[in-house]
Amino acid sequence: MDATATDLVFRDATEADVDTLVALVESAYRGESSRAGWTTEADILQGQRTDPEGVLDIVASPDGLVITAERDGRIVACCQLEHRGDHAYFGLFAVSPTAQGGGLGRTVLAEAERRARTAWGATEMHMTVITVREDLIAWYERRGYRRTGRMTPFPYGDERFGIPQRADLRFELLVKPLA
Repeated sequence: MDATATDLVFRDATEADVDTLVALVESAYRGESSRAGWTTEADILQGQRTDPEGVLDIVASPDGLVITAERDGRIVACCQLEHRGDHAYFGLFAVSPTAQGGGLGRTVLAEAERRARTAWGATEMHMTVITVREDLIAWYERRGYRRTGRMTPFPYGDERFGIPQRADLRFELLVKPLA
């Protein structure tokens, strides 16, 4: 079943959504609950993926926002958009593990791209992805993102980003033209 925009309500997150957003992100990437979907990072990172302070900083940022996708009054997906001049940064992307695989993520990503173009005039969308997540990178490539080869190190030793289970983690910048 394809998730269409007609069964979703998009809105900007508020401070009141922070705890729900943290729980959603954690459920999509960490621990046993994340294994119900395909976005799990449970085998490469343990510990937290985000925290209330970090999410609140994003929600309250004057240069960005968190888009929520609601179905039947419940937040089932979210993403961060940050205005960075001629491009937008995409992050904090999460889809409830039990709602993955039906097109919801693709719909949320398309909404984020639309908003970056129309609200800010962004000509590109940027994101960083852990390079060992080949399945996730391939998913983004099918949606028009390209690998740049530009790497940044994983913040080893900073448990705010998780506890690495391997020594080869790093991020690669992916870019998509929005014109």
